[in-house]
Amino acid sequence: MISMADISTILSRYDENDIKIATVCSHSALQIFHGARMEGFATIGISTARNRPYYESFPIAKPDIFIEIDDYKDILNKDIQEKLMKENAIIIPHGSFVEYIGADNILEYLLVPMFGNRLTLLWEGDRRRQRRWFDEAGIPTPKVYDSPFEVDRRVIVKLHGAKGGSRYFTASNRYDLESKLQKLGYREGYVIEEYIAGVRYYPHFFLSPLGRPNIPGIGYGSLELLGIDRRLEVIDEVYRGWPDVIEDYLDFTVTGNQPVVLREKLLIDLLEIAVRLVSTSRKLFHPGLVGPFCIETIYNPKRGFIVFEVSARIVAGTNLYTSGSPYSVFYYNEPMSTGRRIAREIKKAIKEDKLETIIY
Repeated sequence: MISMADISTILSRYDENDIKIATVCSHSALQIFHGARMEGFATIGISTARNRPYYESFPIAKPDIFIEIDDYKDILNKDIQEKLMKENAIIIPHGSFVEYIGADNILEYLLVPMFGNRLTLLWEGDRRRQRRWFDEAGIPTPKVYDSPFEVDRRVIVKLHGAKGGSRYFTASNRYDLESKLQKLGYREGYVIEEYIAGVRYYPHFFLSPLGRPNIPGIGYGSLELLGIDRRLEVIDEVYRGWPDVIEDYLDFTVTGNQPVVLREKLLIDLLEIAVRLVSTSRKLFHPGLVGPFCIETIYNPKRGFIVFEVSARIVAGTNLYTSGSPYSVFYYNEPMSTGRRIAREIKKAIKEDKLETIIY
């Protein structure tokens, strides 16, 4: 695994007066480029030839420099990495970046400095590690079954990694589950979770190690709630198939996002959960969460918030709030997207000579 010391050595050779923000042209890239530009950074878009003209069509959000590749894993090629480092590039990871290149490849072969703590890739991409993180944080989670033989209620089966809900499925009992696993050919790489009825909320947080403590239990740094969304999945349209629901509707693939404002009294519970996750992350994988993260929850009136996943990076739902959200206005008297917030953190770190605090 590439160490922090390796990245620090590379970062020490950078010209801090010419730092550029880079990412793959997908997921939340337009927001990242737009936010970086608002904070005065030049940007680099890593793109296929097919995607490039579409990103060029957004005049205020298009990257200043394009690096074309045939396949996203080409980012790991020596010449591409050297080109990025020559440009003093800091990569901003997002869901597509992690999924296309692979968490293991990023940990083992990506030498380009990356915003945040890349150790989070080990913990967000493996649901068993996530469960340990949640358990040690003492937060409510769905029941997880070690094998189909233990299933005693309706369950949902999820794959490891950033799959956006693709190929998830539900089963009503043990026998239904065994039949579907056999039919789909799943032998490993999945988790069986209790299916919980409730409303889904996806709050977007930002943890700044450079900020002043602003909330009880945070220890050091500041925690901001920059927005909340809910995800639009194919299964949300299942009512269109009533009374004869076709199987194609039973699909959990995320296709879009909707803005959400939570009842204010429930914000306290969410913030408490976020603080626990931050504090525990610092014990499990130092320096823990850095920058944007999203807690994926279901709210059940009888059980409260149940946390089923965490995304330790910028999530696509933040694209709803490119000019800020109903929550970001309580921190900033100006438009503040998560993409811009990342750029501002990098800008602050450069000014305070603390880039190594937020880059790995």
